[in-house]
Amino acid sequence: MGARLEGKVAFISGGARGQGRSHAVRLAEEGADIITFDVCQDVESNPYPGPRAEDLAETVRQVEALDRRIIARQADVRDFAAVKAVADEGFAEFGRLDIVSGNAGILGEINPLADQSEDGWQEMIDINLTGVRHTVKAALPHLRAGGNGGAIVLTSSTAGIKGYANMTHYVAAKHGVVGLMKTLVLELGQENIRVNTIHPTQVDTDMIQNEAIYKLFVPGKDHPTREDFAEVSRTMQALDIDWVEARDISNALLFLASDEARYITGQQLKVDAGQTSL
Repeated sequence: MGARLEGKVAFISGGARGQGRSHAVRLAEEGADIITFDVCQDVESNPYPGPRAEDLAETVRQVEALDRRIIARQADVRDFAAVKAVADEGFAEFGRLDIVSGNAGILGEINPLADQSEDGWQEMIDINLTGVRHTVKAALPHLRAGGNGGAIVLTSSTAGIKGYANMTHYVAAKHGVVGLMKTLVLELGQENIRVNTIHPTQVDTDMIQNEAIYKLFVPGKDHPTREDFAEVSRTMQALDIDWVEARDISNALLFLASDEARYITGQQLKVDAGQTSL
């Protein structure tokens, strides 16, 4: 284990699996204690199953195996009171908060705007944009309480830089996260609280490894496979890879959260294998 975050505490949304679990484990490896939460149930408009309580328990197990402390609760990022309760509990237990990761998100419906349901649009905005706002707002009093600044890292996407057909709500939400970041840079800079976004390409998690994504990118087959999708996905990167791993995003988060990035704020860090350069 390293010690780049020794003595610090991180608040992570969507920590039950995927990037969220990876973030919790990676920051814990570098000495951070963790406060996290996840919805632990399905989301109606999402085309793949949501995390479960046992997924969140596995995150706890992995962090505690690193001899770090963790508070993990079931909470819906759409419910500000629930998110605030987790942040408040964590701060009361650990006595500080230094890092915020606005990570929780869904893929949502995949179809053109004309066919998109009103509920599907609203659910996306509520989770992928308003949920990020809730995470930051709930954490902010505790970041400020220490008087030592802090780091807020919001997960956007290549879809926060460019457009993708059949994903208007996702693209709009991820662009909105960038707008949130750019404004918070100005609001919080004098308190030495830094705010940045990360923009991943396809990450090997449940969000891309599902039939809805396979059918979007491999429309010529009735039942495309992971291997079929990999062939297409590889053509979308400048580097010769199918996709990146969750740990690649966690390493970017770690850098932005660490003192190595102490003067970096307002940046859009691409971890996209060159996708947005094509």
